Amino acid sequence: MNMKYGLFSHKSIIILLMTLSVIVHALWFGQPNSAVFDEVHFGKFITAYFTHEYYFDIHPPLGKLVVAGWGWLWGYQPGFSFANIGEVYPDNLYMALRLLPTLAGLLLPLVIYGIGRRLRLSNPAAFLAGLFVVLDNALLVQSRLILLDSFLLLFGFGAIYFWLRYRDTHALSNLILVGVLSGAAMCIKWTGISFIALIVLWEIIALITRIRTHGFMASWPEMRLRVAFLGILPLLIYIIPYIVHFSLLSKSGPGDAFMSPRFQHQLAGSRYESDATLAPLSTLEKTIELNIEMYRANERLTASHPYASTWYSWPLMMRPIFYWTQNTSRIYLIGNPLVWWASTAGVIALLLTVVLSRFRAVPRTPLFLLSAWLANILPFVGITRVMFLYHYFTALIWAILMLAYIIDGKPQHTRKTVLALGGVALACFIFFAPLSYGLPLSEKGFSMRAWLTSWR
Repeated sequence: MNMKYGLFSHKSIIILLMTLSVIVHALWFGQPNSAVFDEVHFGKFITAYFTHEYYFDIHPPLGKLVVAGWGWLWGYQPGFSFANIGEVYPDNLYMALRLLPTLAGLLLPLVIYGIGRRLRLSNPAAFLAGLFVVLDNALLVQSRLILLDSFLLLFGFGAIYFWLRYRDTHALSNLILVGVLSGAAMCIKWTGISFIALIVLWEIIALITRIRTHGFMASWPEMRLRVAFLGILPLLIYIIPYIVHFSLLSKSGPGDAFMSPRFQHQLAGSRYESDATLAPLSTLEKTIELNIEMYRANERLTASHPYASTWYSWPLMMRPIFYWTQNTSRIYLIGNPLVWWASTAGVIALLLTVVLSRFRAVPRTPLFLLSAWLANILPFVGITRVMFLYHYFTALIWAILMLAYIIDGKPQHTRKTVLALGGVALACFIFFAPLSYGLPLSEKGFSMRAWLTSWR
């Protein structure tokens, strides 16, 4: 990789992205001092690890466990009910619970820049990808609260980065990190499966090519490595948090009703605790049962929501989400319009380029980027449960990388284009920042930012 010098040198980009990311994530940290949107759910789940009362959630446990452990280090104690959005926190310990997701969101732009460089984008183009992640208002909002998506994105794209490093260096340590991080992403939310699925797809393609060239036996050592570190290891990393999860949730709680009598038999204080006819479940059996119930619960989520949206509306950001409001202050999950709309234009441009070429002599990078975006949008086509704009976050970042690739196609204009887009993105970020940080904003000020009728 040839390193550029000056403003777009590798070192300068790292320092600039880190500085900007620290600033945007640190500004008004802790604002507001009351529960926001799904904090009322995740706060209850995290508190359950302190009270040991069994809860049920449709997502795997790793994200809640990580935040709970972090809160324990800061002296967090149960007591707050997390009953309603807008309920004021009794002390500043809620900030400890928000800090770790914020740190994950803060680091994400550096990972995206690294992925851009590993995809052989120029320094300026890779910088633009990282900068767009820094300056997207929706990604910022999601990382400043007690929510899990910033973990999902950091672990998932971290796995992609180390996989690309492995393909360049063949260092086993990188492949191990791929397995660990992809397994961790899956154990945050099931949508994290898309990262390891993408990696496995491209590894299968590479192995088929290798088998055709060198034969099956010569390819067998490589196949064993892939099975071990891209198959078995992620599965183990996915399962391990459940061991901690069940050991901490040892008492009867509000999640009992979702579980079988045999499961409840091992919860202290449950109605089945004293039933001697029930055989205890192993940890693996508990894990399997819980995952089945999580799947069923996801299938049952058919209720409507005023800020729900459909998958085909996400690339145009048609329906943002009100997270919190108090007097003249609002937190609105709305993205940076330039980031979202320009990245969608990048998807369309790259798709047209590949289709019009009839897939002849198309480089690997655009095909990889297209497959990554499709892998994170197509699965939602058949889902009937209520969905929201934040379900597009992973695909959004792939779209940003696709835009960076398109811009890099004309190297003589790349720097000027990056500076121009970066400047407009910064202006848009600042304009919409009051809705990201929950700052006072008059009705006229809000109306000025409601560019589409569906944004109200």
